[in-house]
Formats: sequence, structure tokens, C-alpha cells
Amino acid sequence: MEVQRKLRPVMFVGTSSDVGKSVITAGFCRIFKQDGYQPAPFKAQNMSLNSYATPEGLEIGRAQAVQAEAAGIPCHTDMNPVLLKPTSDQSSQVILHGKSVGNHTAKQYFMSGDRTVLFEEVKLAYGRLSSRYSPIVMEGAGSISELNLKQRDITNMRMAIAAGAATYLVTDIDRGGIFASLYGTMALLEPEEKACIKGIIINKFRGDPDLFLEGKKMIEDLCKVPVIGILPYFRDIFIEEEDAVSLRYKRNQPVAGKVNIAVVMLGRMSNFTDFDRLDKDTRINLYYTHTAEGISSADIVILPGSKNTIEDLQALKNNGLAAVIASAYQLGKTVIGICGGYQMLGEWIRDPLQVESTQGEIRGLGILPVNTVLLADKKTSQCTFTYRDFPESCKGYEIHMGETQTPETFQPAARLANGHTDGYFLSQKCWGSYLHGILDNQVVINDLVAPYTTQQVDTVDYEQFREEQYDKLAALLRENLDIEQVYQQLAN
Repeated sequence: MEVQRKLRPVMFVGTSSDVGKSVITAGFCRIFKQDGYQPAPFKAQNMSLNSYATPEGLEIGRAQAVQAEAAGIPCHTDMNPVLLKPTSDQSSQVILHGKSVGNHTAKQYFMSGDRTVLFEEVKLAYGRLSSRYSPIVMEGAGSISELNLKQRDITNMRMAIAAGAATYLVTDIDRGGIFASLYGTMALLEPEEKACIKGIIINKFRGDPDLFLEGKKMIEDLCKVPVIGILPYFRDIFIEEEDAVSLRYKRNQPVAGKVNIAVVMLGRMSNFTDFDRLDKDTRINLYYTHTAEGISSADIVILPGSKNTIEDLQALKNNGLAAVIASAYQLGKTVIGICGGYQMLGEWIRDPLQVESTQGEIRGLGILPVNTVLLADKKTSQCTFTYRDFPESCKGYEIHMGETQTPETFQPAARLANGHTDGYFLSQKCWGSYLHGILDNQVVINDLVAPYTTQQVDTVDYEQFREEQYDKLAALLRENLDIEQVYQQLAN
């Protein structure tokens, strides 16, 4: 289809975190693609432990990579110029244009002036992106009415004004209190901010939306902007979540008759989307746990990635779960580790430069005969590889700061297309890998569950599956939102 004329940017902001901004942004990226435009996502600053490697080997928030996929384009650092990855309750690693510029405390980062220099970098990234794509589909962060942060805001209404974006306010009716949250949010905006808001989207509605018509009218009267639609709470469209807060709503216990896979919940767990594919396999019951019972009840235990591997491992030792994991392995259960989880399975983790922790070093679980040294340089790359000795070509990506030493003679978990090896394969019931997304590949899943079931499933093209989900999401938005109103605003 021929590319249509340029549109002004659109932005989706929220009354709070986790109201569905990321998913709605992805849906509009797909709608504009379907309608013959060339959209691109943009989030000035993201705070998330879910990240992704761009084709250039740089790092951005995973949500923007998902939105780029919905738009049908490669992801790029200009889509998320600033990424904050919390390393503790008080500190974050700051990623600027895809590269780490060091760790900053919240006070250092958020309280240092109005961040004019950083905002200029953000606007430059936006300018480069908007010269290549149209429309730019922007996403805000958290609530747009955090008065104590507004002066230093580079993500929400300050960015909306700078871009001239038609802005839509999203709220989550499932959590309740939307009249107060919508009215309060609008009341706290400055006049120039309020002028950007073109409509309201009510998300996660359960039941018949016609029963809320009176409430919709009340909101429009209170907020002086139209409600452009009410989106239903859905469970049959699978779009990657941005925040680990969503994990609390997932299953948390074993199920009889399934291969039970427990992902150990870590304080700084990163890239929990590594396990989304497992949740789509009908043989598997995937759950997340931080209890001894949850680990002991599983057939397969997975240690996920972590942004602070040493402190997360220390926490597992302090609460007794490290011993439970080691015991599970000794009892013949499968135990595997991804990225930081792979490091934890080794004998030692050392951090001589205090990249992640002031602790310096920690003894690992001692299951794999490997040792890790954390380094200042971060490795970020997309990878093509083969798993073990299987011929199938697989895809994944690396994001880590550690270098793991293995014995001279060993079997790797994977062989990369560039000739390097990855991870350590001890047995079918114990291995570790640095490759995020390794469990997106059917050959790996089949090998993982083979000791526990003879049942076979049809090989699923996971990329095609995700494409179908974006189309289903776009159809849902078209059915429940006034898309024509959005187009009218973008054409002005």
C-alpha cells in the first residue's frame, strides 16, 4: 500500500502505572501499519528491567521493541533514548542512547536540576525518528500529574508539548476509582498541558459497556474531553507485558497432569518475558514463586536473569531458597539458569569493580563448574544459534555484564552463528545460558520437557503467533475506540 501523508504524533499517557499504555501503543502501531502509514514507537524515558538488544547491539526497553515489531520495523535506540534499570531501591543503571553511562541514585538522577541537557538529547532522538517515520506513536510513563516530578519531567506532558502530540489519557477501571483519578489528573494539569489532551480511554472494563454510558457522560462533563472508547478486559490476546507487576496476577501453584515449571521470583528479576513462550505450550503449567513449597512442587526450576545478581543470590541464601533449589537438583529435578540465573548456578560470582554490588563476591550454588567475573562493559547483541547438537536455527539476544569462565573441556548450551559458544550444558536436567529468548525456540522447549512427558505438540512459529496477536489487538481497538476521531486529530 502506498504511504499516506504525514500525520502529527499521537501520545498515550496514564493516570498511573500499569493502566495499559504500552499495549495500547502497540495496538495503534499496528493500526497505522495496516492503514498504510509508517509508524514508529517512542518513549523518552523508560524505567524497566525488561530490555532488548537492537540490531546494532544497543539496549532499549523491551516494550519499545515489542511496539516496533507491531509497527513492522526494526527497533532502534531513538525509540527509547533513556532507559533506567533499577539495581536497588535507591539506585539505577542509566542507559543513554543504548549504552550504560553508569549508576545513579534516585536523588542524583531525579533531583539534579531540570535535566535540560538530557531533555535535549531526548528531543534530538525524537527528531531523528520523526524524520524517518510517521506517525510517531508516543507513550508516557506512570502518572502525568506527579507534581513533585513535573519540573524535571522528560517523558510525559513536557514531551507531548515539545512534539505537538495529540494526547490521550488512559485509565484502568478494573482497579477502581477512575472518576477521582481522571478528574484529579486533569485538574492538576497546566492549561498548555490540558490543551494537549484530546480524549480519554477507559481500559480493562469487565461486563457490558452500555451499563457505563451514564458514567461515561459524567466523566466527559467533569473532564471536558470526550471518552473515545471503553476497552474490554481481555485474556485471549497475548502481548508482552512491560512491568513485572503483572506477574502477581499469574498462576502461582502447580497443576496436576502438566509439566510444572517454576520461575524463581527475584527482587531484581530482569527480562521475565523470557518465559512467555512456555506459557503457550499446552503441556506446561508455568508459575512464578518465592516459596520453598512452590520450588519443591515443580518438575523444572528456572533461575531467571537479575539486574543485581549478587544481592539477589544473597537474598535466596538468607531466606533458605538457595538450599531448596540445590536440593531440588539433588532430587533429580531439572534446574536451569538464564543470564544472572546461569551465574548463580556456578561456584563463584565476583564483582571486583563493584559494578552491581558493594559485596564484592559471593559463593554460587555450586551446581555448575563455572566462575563469573562482573565487568564494566556490557555485552548487548542479537544472536542466531543452534541449541546443543540440534540442527534447528534459533534466535535470542544477550544483555549482560559478566564473563563466565568454563573448564577447558565442556559442552556448551548453544553454538552461536559467529563461532562462539554460550553457556554450560551439564545434563538434560541442568544447564545455564546467557541467551535471553532461548526458551522462545520450540526445539529448546521440547528438550526441556522431554524427561517429563511423551506428549508432542505441533511446532509453533512464534513470530507468526506474535503477528497474529498484534492483528487481534488492532481489531479490538478498532471495535471499541473512535479511531476516526484520532485520525481527525492527527490530520490537524
